[in-house]
Amino acid sequence: MVMKRIKKIMLITPPYHSGVVESAGVWLNVGFVYIAGSLRAAGYEPMIYDAMSYWHGYEEIEERIIAEMPDVVATTAFTAAIVDSLKLLRLAKDINPRVVTVLGNVHATFCYEEILKEHHEYVDFIVRGEGEETMVELMDCLSSGDNPEKVKSIAFYRDGVTVATEPRPFIRELDRLPMAWDLIDWPIYRYKTMEGSTLAIVSSSRGCNQACSFCSQQRFWQRKWRARSAESLVSELEYLRDTYGVSVVMLADETPTLSRTRWERILDLMIEREVGVKILMETRVDDIIRDEDIMWKYREAGIDHIYVGVESTSQEMLDRFNKNIKVEESKRALDLINGYDIVSETSFVLGMPEDTRETIRSTVELARYYNPDLAFFLAIAPWPYSEIYPQLKGYIAVDDYSKYNLVEPVVKPLSMTLEEVFSELGRASREFYMNKMMNLGSMSPKKREFMIKVMNIIATSSYLADVMKGEMPEAVRKMLEMVGSMD
Repeated sequence: MVMKRIKKIMLITPPYHSGVVESAGVWLNVGFVYIAGSLRAAGYEPMIYDAMSYWHGYEEIEERIIAEMPDVVATTAFTAAIVDSLKLLRLAKDINPRVVTVLGNVHATFCYEEILKEHHEYVDFIVRGEGEETMVELMDCLSSGDNPEKVKSIAFYRDGVTVATEPRPFIRELDRLPMAWDLIDWPIYRYKTMEGSTLAIVSSSRGCNQACSFCSQQRFWQRKWRARSAESLVSELEYLRDTYGVSVVMLADETPTLSRTRWERILDLMIEREVGVKILMETRVDDIIRDEDIMWKYREAGIDHIYVGVESTSQEMLDRFNKNIKVEESKRALDLINGYDIVSETSFVLGMPEDTRETIRSTVELARYYNPDLAFFLAIAPWPYSEIYPQLKGYIAVDDYSKYNLVEPVVKPLSMTLEEVFSELGRASREFYMNKMMNLGSMSPKKREFMIKVMNIIATSSYLADVMKGEMPEAVRKMLEMVGSMD
């Protein structure tokens, strides 16, 4: 039990990389901004060390921990990062056996028993669910030498048994949460397709009321949704623009548009105040269709890039994924986004047990018909806490969680090897983007410029770089060489 007053708390991202989203930019951890803000408001001295974004290895992390000698080291873990998160906490304990180690985020929330049973020597506490109030309460408890069983929403190992305390209700007043934006090292965060950009991640709401069977968010948020006020969000965007020179913002929300009234108010305020910040966002197909009459406001407000989760071109598979959309709706939503010259992006989840070369190649053909600007062909990742996991468990061929990154297949279809799945996913990407490059002339000037930059990134520095070097038409090869020389 910690008997001294805790002061310095080091929030460290694990040095995990898979090359998926990081090929497009350098993204900060907005969860740490909130947690650090709450800790500081309670009198602690938090610091954010984004080892992941710095591409620091364990030697550099060790040097940083030794230099700071924090009282607490806390890290975060989605499933693919859990191996590195645990290695980081072990390192912290090796450096200082008295340091308090804390682990949070979705994987730890649901898999705390497995983690504590196997790794309790160097994982002291697990924060389950939202961390702002729980971290403060835990630090207060440890500083006073009180019993951690009094702290809601944590788990820890004691006397050979895992102890899990009662859940904490969700935070209702999101507008009131303090944020520690001044702890961010802004120069490293950028969106690669926009030269000279400074990129922020901002949360406008929390939760998801959908039931997608492969997703972690519906369970983590218990299918509930809460939102900040439009005024709070837009004021924050202005503050980030004026104080730190932020020019591009990614909304971290799963469904920022769930409330049409609130979302339209956000768009109106951004137009009225001339915020001028480019917005990258994710939303649902049905919300885009719902908003057909105000899509012009999306464009005028600075919505620059929209991802919608199509996931499959098969209605049977969409129903199995509990997507609650129709195949034709996905096409309609992408047409609307494209019609307003907003960058459209989607993904297709492949590698299910019944998939074959033919079904995957058929998906690629239909992806061309859907015509998103960007399409990513992803391997199904059966998170151990997802609704679909029991259906896929018998087909899982890889136990290493670090491979559960949507790039490396871990589920073996009945009639394919994992190597064949990986090859087909690469082929899907190559064919889709070759087709895009062959049709640059039909794009608007804005999208043509964007696609040239994107293709340079994809072909040279993304997880797709190797597959893009495969066989391709000479015209496309020359185009890629031209793109490379322009960089």
